[in-house]
Amino acid sequence: MSITTESELLGMQKASEAVAYALREMMAYAEMGMSTKELDRFGAEMLAKFGAKSAPYLTYGFPGYTCISVNHEICHGIPSAKTILKDGDLINIDVSAELNGFWSDNGASFVIGKDLNHHQKLVDASKAILAKTLCNIKGGVKIADIGFLMETEAKKSGYSVIKNLGGHGIGRSLHEQPDELLNYKNRFDQRRFRKNSVVAIETFISTTSSYAETQNDGWTMVGNKGGYMAQHEHTIVVTDGKPIILTEMNGILD
Repeated sequence: MSITTESELLGMQKASEAVAYALREMMAYAEMGMSTKELDRFGAEMLAKFGAKSAPYLTYGFPGYTCISVNHEICHGIPSAKTILKDGDLINIDVSAELNGFWSDNGASFVIGKDLNHHQKLVDASKAILAKTLCNIKGGVKIADIGFLMETEAKKSGYSVIKNLGGHGIGRSLHEQPDELLNYKNRFDQRRFRKNSVVAIETFISTTSSYAETQNDGWTMVGNKGGYMAQHEHTIVVTDGKPIILTEMNGILD
């Protein structure tokens, strides 16, 4: 969507506050011995505090309120009572929701307990890439150039990017134009970011894979060459200068 009124901006701020709060609290609540189903229920409770409704459940009938992916799962992981968090696990939580007709999205990867499996370097790289990306987005900038920046930064850190996942427009629904805000340079993409547009910008930084493949459950995605992936995501309003980070409250870049 494009922000044209103060009431639209306020609506997006409220929806973004709900998802950012839920993500922050879920990250703090997650611990060893907890099932991802329990963590998901907690996330649903946090959204309910604001009167917000789960976006993946509303839009796609997703079997959970939030997407929780663990270790080799890249994204869209289904919360399960059978998946128990362990010390050193790499976990990704993606929280998106609708509130009063406005939709917002955010996500983060982090390590449970001690960094036994040396995932923190990947997590830190993903955070740094998102931070640098956000500093370079403004009205008129080519979308493909931002993708090039993300891939270049990933390679500098010794990683690759997942090429069939990307950010997207958001606001009046979960996925809007511009779609496919990819983590690499698509030389055929001549689109530019538009001032006042609302977009969800997300990293997909991988240790070994370049593409995500859907598993038999119809939701969970893993890398085509295995390995691990870290994702960090903010919903923003594009301006002529630094973007307005609507989900900044989640603290994922602190």
